[in-house]
Amino acid sequence: MAEVVGPRLYSCCNCRNHVALHDDVISKAFQGRHGRAFLFSHAMNVTVGPKEDRHLMTGLHTVADVSCSDCREVLGWKYERAYEETQKYKEGKFILEKSKIVKENW
Repeated sequence: MAEVVGPRLYSCCNCRNHVALHDDVISKAFQGRHGRAFLFSHAMNVTVGPKEDRHLMTGLHTVADVSCSDCREVLGWKYERAYEETQKYKEGKFILEKSKIVKENW
């Protein structure tokens, strides 16, 4: 009988709540507040905080912090708006910091 293996996931480092699918990784070449970060097309089981404008490495963006819906650990942010045309592809996408997520089902 074959072993059933679920999708590869990323979970909150604090409580292991599933927060993203590996298939939704767009890029692993981003910078977060605390080091490397991944850009995801979708996130799950997260709470999106209030929007605020931040000057990031690639210019001014409107972002909202995203936290684990179970333990409230801040995992990264969601890009709500990019003001520069070359950065518009980030809108609606999520940054999750590598140090805040762990692999599951790998």
